[in-house]
Amino acid sequence: MLFCSIFLGISMMTFLRDFHVSSCEESCTDKPVFTPSRLVVRFGDPTFASCSVCQHDCINNLYKLESPVGLTTTNGTTISWTVNRLTEWEASPICYYSIKKTNYQCCTTLPVTVYQPPDNVSISFVDPTEPMLEGQQCTLQCTVEDVAPVENLTVTFYRGRTVLSQQRSNIDATKKKPVTDIFSLNITLSKEDDGVQYWCEAKLELGPDGPQPPPVVTSQNITTTVNYKPQLEGSSHPDPITVTEGNPLQLSCSAVGNPSPSYAWTPPPESTSTSNSSNITIIAATLADEGKYTCSASNSAGTVTVEFNVDVQELSATNYTGIIIGLIVAAAVVILGLVGYSYCYKHNRMGEYNLKDVFRPHRWHAAVPTAE
Repeated sequence: MLFCSIFLGISMMTFLRDFHVSSCEESCTDKPVFTPSRLVVRFGDPTFASCSVCQHDCINNLYKLESPVGLTTTNGTTISWTVNRLTEWEASPICYYSIKKTNYQCCTTLPVTVYQPPDNVSISFVDPTEPMLEGQQCTLQCTVEDVAPVENLTVTFYRGRTVLSQQRSNIDATKKKPVTDIFSLNITLSKEDDGVQYWCEAKLELGPDGPQPPPVVTSQNITTTVNYKPQLEGSSHPDPITVTEGNPLQLSCSAVGNPSPSYAWTPPPESTSTSNSSNITIIAATLADEGKYTCSASNSAGTVTVEFNVDVQELSATNYTGIIIGLIVAAAVVILGLVGYSYCYKHNRMGEYNLKDVFRPHRWHAAVPTAE
């Protein structure tokens, strides 16, 4: 019976104490003041704060600092709170005083944010298909492991150095312990994404009382390989392409694509020219080379084709005459050059000569005897 009475008395005292602490007035005039007014502590680190209980209202009354962790020391109306290693996720101490006559209680709670940067941040594609194709929609996923508090977490997706998206967690903000959260971003691939690096970043933004700069953990980079069908390079050709018989002709259908494209040419029926590269070259065009040329650039993602209409103009009599005259002039120049060379060579063998005399008519004079 006595044991039951003692147990009941202790239980009532605990109830009354908890009731008073939980229902204390935080808007009172002469309220306790913490220094600093807010703490941001990394999990496992030491911390310290002091409470000036009051200026005059707590004199000759009860006052105390309550916390689930740490040690307190009192010096007058100042109470110090010290924790060597903070491992409690919810450890906000309460500093209060109670007026004996009325049981009125005035208190202040010290906000304590216990944080932990992510243990790991990773990025990946959700159910990626191989190969990845231009125009394909896919989902990037950034996984942030064991971070607290999640309400202060911001995740940023990057494409190279370009910010794609910033996201906050949807997990219940009242959770103070570390959690793992997954963030997603939908993108549509283009050929410009081939070889691009994607990554994500997790940042704990804890305000001016937190560490500066804020803790940041980044993922690894993932490099995308995007297959896309060939696309033609360069400017368009005139239609038709006109070339004179006997002159050279070159056609090009150079294209870019991933994988690198292969080429196939279909010449006119009577032409014997062919190629398996991006260019087809005809040294001297003939009338048989006239017609439509089709070039196909292909890879596993698709094919692009381009057509060239070639018009070969036949040489006319006027053109033949001009060619003959040109050949005669060229032959004359060669002959004159050989004659000049021969003359210079002979004079060089016999003595000095003057280049001006090479093509000048010469007058021969008889030698005149001189008197002795």
